[in-house]
Amino acid sequence: MTRPVRPRRFAPLNPAKRRDGDDRPFLKGVVFDVDGTLCLPQNYMFAEMRRALNIEKPTDILDHIYSLPKDEQEEAQEKVRNIERTAMKSQQPQAGLVELMEYLDSRNIKKGICTRNFDAPVTHLLTTFLPSSKFSPIVTREFRPPKPDPAGILHIAKDWMHEDGGKSLIMVGDSIDDMTAGHRAGAATVLLVNEANEHLAEHQHTDLVVKQLDELIEVLENGFEGRVGANEETFDAKG
Repeated sequence: MTRPVRPRRFAPLNPAKRRDGDDRPFLKGVVFDVDGTLCLPQNYMFAEMRRALNIEKPTDILDHIYSLPKDEQEEAQEKVRNIERTAMKSQQPQAGLVELMEYLDSRNIKKGICTRNFDAPVTHLLTTFLPSSKFSPIVTREFRPPKPDPAGILHIAKDWMHEDGGKSLIMVGDSIDDMTAGHRAGAATVLLVNEANEHLAEHQHTDLVVKQLDELIEVLENGFEGRVGANEETFDAKG
């Protein structure tokens, strides 16, 4: 059977919005995915990668590469990287990208990245669209295990010297890997919804849904409240 967990909550970032007796914790940082989150989705890449590797859905691309003999993995990785290098030339920023990052900087909220991309597309996006905005740490494909494992998010939290894992963080992404990794790390999760991922809006690992990034500004100013029904947990009712 299931038991609803208290929705994930954070106190308002605007001091004027805080009230005496508010027991909500303070947000300490936000972790972002890259493709489909900081930039518009380039989902066509995944079909190209599978063709290049001669695999089909639902085989995970990285799982397949890591299952290959060691001497074949680098060749497979390079096939994937070449597709990403081509795609990064047509990257387009998500609506509200700059506005949200400027807001987080104004509130001294740390920003990190946890992505399954390799480093070149990440660097290209940041230098092109966010040249003055700092993200650290940046966890890319070289970090293992990748999402949906929470290890990358927990690594970021540890680097930020957080002792509560991801509980003082928000993970913003567009995929089930993002929502699950965030949930497993103990972070609140925000889905940047689009036509391809709208089925994740009601997933138990999704705390909040936004249509564009700068919608988060008002949410964080007034206090983050995850949706009721998110993060349900299963428990054994014996005895």
